[in-house]
Parts: sequence; C-alpha cells; structure tokens
Amino acid sequence: MDQSPIEAFGNYLRSQRKLAQLTLRELSDLAQVSNPYLSQLERGMHQPSVRVIKSLAKALNLSAETLLAQAAGIDAANGEAPEGFTDTEATIRSDASLSDEQKAALLEVYRSMTGGGKVS
Repeated sequence: MDQSPIEAFGNYLRSQRKLAQLTLRELSDLAQVSNPYLSQLERGMHQPSVRVIKSLAKALNLSAETLLAQAAGIDAANGEAPEGFTDTEATIRSDASLSDEQKAALLEVYRSMTGGGKVS
C-alpha cells in the first residue's frame, strides 16, 4: 500500500533523526518543538508548518528546502546539497531504498575516504 505524503514525511523525518543519532526528546529540544508533537509528525498524524520544518531542518543539519520538499511529497534529489554536505552525502541520506543502518555505514565509509570526518 502506498504511503500518504504525510506518512512518507514522518518516515523520512524519523530516518534523519536516527541518522543524526538523536532521540525524540533531543530533537524536540533542539528544534524547540514539543516531544508529543514531534512523535505525531513521525507517525504521519500531522502536517507540519513551514516554521516547524525550518526548525527541524536546522536541528538536523539539513536544508529547509529538502525537508519542505519531503513534506510536500516532492522529489528533491535533483536539488542542491544541504549546507555542509556533498551531493553524494545528500543522495545517500535521501535514498529510500537504503535502511538507516545502511545509510549510516555508507556515510561513514564515504567520509573516511574523503576526509569528511564522523557522521553527524
């Protein structure tokens, strides 16, 4: 069964939070969004406002455009890489065919080979 755009955004948000190695509480503190609301976003129960998306993007070190595109159900793979990330890193992070563990492993290997440091 296909996911709704809101559910897909929730899954993407959860994946990015896990890649950043943050708990729900930590992300809610960083983004200044309530923990219960963030949980509801991840479960696809609410569509976030632009203000919330910008705050989450900043906390996750993603571009607001990438997160806005995800929230709108638009493929942002052809967009600009988030600040601090290469196109390769952005592509790995947005690849829906990879699990969170696979993304983290690929990012770690990529950064070790390019001198990019530890995965955030």
